[in-house]
Amino acid sequence: MDLWHLNIFCKVVEHRSFSKAGEAAYLSQPTVSSHIRDLESHFGCRLIDRLSKEAVPTKAGELLYSYAKKLMALHDEMKSSLSGFQGIMKGSLVIGGSTIPGEYILPRIVGSFTKIYPDVKISLVIGDTEKIINETLSGILEAGVVGAEKKDKMLHQEILIADEMRLIVPSDHKWGEKKSIGLKMLLSEPFITRERGSGTLKSIEQNLNAIGYGIDDLNVSSQMGSTEAVRQGIKCKAGISILSTMAVEGDLKEGSLKALTIEGLNLKRSFYLTRNRQRSISPICNAFILHMKNELCGK
Repeated sequence: MDLWHLNIFCKVVEHRSFSKAGEAAYLSQPTVSSHIRDLESHFGCRLIDRLSKEAVPTKAGELLYSYAKKLMALHDEMKSSLSGFQGIMKGSLVIGGSTIPGEYILPRIVGSFTKIYPDVKISLVIGDTEKIINETLSGILEAGVVGAEKKDKMLHQEILIADEMRLIVPSDHKWGEKKSIGLKMLLSEPFITRERGSGTLKSIEQNLNAIGYGIDDLNVSSQMGSTEAVRQGIKCKAGISILSTMAVEGDLKEGSLKALTIEGLNLKRSFYLTRNRQRSISPICNAFILHMKNELCGK
């Protein structure tokens, strides 16, 4: 067993397919199957269930996958650190972003960074705040940008950029011509929330708690697993919600959605650069963080 076998195994898990994993690694399907059999022989257990239409990790496979991702992240960090020691900016960096920074901020930063350092390969993982924090703590990600703080002595978090949230409604909603509403008006209106683990939901909850209210006081009509799903839900009149204006910038410009303030409710929040305190920062990650701060301060 070596890291290459683990790399192929991870691709099978991520693509849920031997053939797609082979395409990603430029290997034939029989070669991929042979690598998986070698791993299963090495560990003495089945790692992948070959179902009719997809390859699914067993419980042992899920456990191996979590460790394999950490090993490969550590391997990439080792290579980039040695390159940095030699004065060469070359290697891989795996970073994460919760939904808003991951979809609306970090792609631009990654693009400008790789123009400066073309020999650096960056992988951007997008998930909710809880997922990004957990994968930063476990070592899968070297750094992340998330929409909420977490009290954990293993974490280093610092404010990176401010974000403005607003109550978002369809333009033909009964409040479409208003600029603000009172909080009590909001409480009876069908409201779409994000899932638990979302930084947006946590920020809304904290800001409501600060004035004596909670999520349970809202008339929650549905819960959706992504900002895009909430945005589409609003447009389809499934309810209204509080979102970052970054997520609906185009809709606001074209006039299909409207953004309102809520009297007495603070809708400001911050995005946080997040790292594991016990993990030494690689030269590539350090360069990326400096570049990101320069780009965002220049905005």
